[in-house]
Amino acid sequence: MSDAAQSTAAEVRAAAEAVKTALDRHLAAVERRSGEDDPAVYEAFNQLAAAAETYDELLYDRYDEVTPFEIPGAEDAPPYTGPEEPAAVSVLIRRDYAVVEPQRLRAHAQRIEAADDDESTEASGTVHGALGLLFGEFEPDEIASRHKEFGLEEGDSTLWVAASDEPTEPGEWLESPFEQVDPQQVVCRFDVSAVFDDDDLEDDIEDELDPSLDEDEDEDLDPLDANHR
Repeated sequence: MSDAAQSTAAEVRAAAEAVKTALDRHLAAVERRSGEDDPAVYEAFNQLAAAAETYDELLYDRYDEVTPFEIPGAEDAPPYTGPEEPAAVSVLIRRDYAVVEPQRLRAHAQRIEAADDDESTEASGTVHGALGLLFGEFEPDEIASRHKEFGLEEGDSTLWVAASDEPTEPGEWLESPFEQVDPQQVVCRFDVSAVFDDDDLEDDIEDELDPSLDEDEDEDLDPLDANHR
């Protein structure tokens, strides 16, 4: 945006006041909620999202700063329709890695085999076999914290917490554990991605102002909660 069209300090201040007003309206709608899928709450949520987006854009334009939170738009966050007092929760985690140093990965797998003193297998000789040994030996959180040591490079990751009315029966979903996730049952979601880098954030803001600026497809995340970043 050119200097001539740059937002004024007064416009930024007015946008901030609009966010405060929208926050008060959203809280009031929640306090007067008439049911789990109250349209008044959904409308107040959308108004808050719009006000926050406008403030974020003006703040960036005027001061080259961004807010530390992200409130999704109406099309990104379906209203929660799960139980008000969940009896059980499902935690769904996905972490992507690129295998950037296969030799380092296999070396770790060979040490695991040697420690197990199992000469009947040679799983460490292949990348997929080495991965099986690695994830069989270490907890996912430990692999996440030591991924470079294992020859891996982090990609995107996401964690969903979905509510349910009652616990499932043992073994009930094991055959297809990731097929039946209802977004409207998700209580909260936390995403980590390179899409939140400063350069990508600047591109995203430009795209919102003028979609024709970027002819390539952008990565699309769908955060459902203000705690994602």
